[in-house]
Amino acid sequence: MSATRGNGFLELDTVGSLHWAGIVLAAITGVLHLFLGFSFVTEPMGWSFIAAGVGFLAGCLGVLANYRRRLLYFLGIPFTAGQIVVWYVVNAPDLSALGIVDKVVQVALIVVLVVLYLRES
Repeated sequence: MSATRGNGFLELDTVGSLHWAGIVLAAITGVLHLFLGFSFVTEPMGWSFIAAGVGFLAGCLGVLANYRRRLLYFLGIPFTAGQIVVWYVVNAPDLSALGIVDKVVQVALIVVLVVLYLRES
């Protein structure tokens, strides 16, 4: 992997506007998961939030580094969809505003990932 624009391992010249949209969406949900996870880190559910947050942020770094992007899109779709399903099963019918906002972000992320995956097929 080559470095461009003096950014070490990041290949920002290959990142388009749709990539940036996905990165921003994944970063939003990743940071939310880390924040929530650390707020109840003493419980097992807190650690699952931290793991999810790390997963989203690692995906951002992978895309920025141009590391097997197509595979990241492919794996990111069920990873993100699984977050939505588990959230609903665990929280229904008491859905919080923050949770709903996060799920809207995740649905948008899935749409971006599908488009990126299909575009590179």
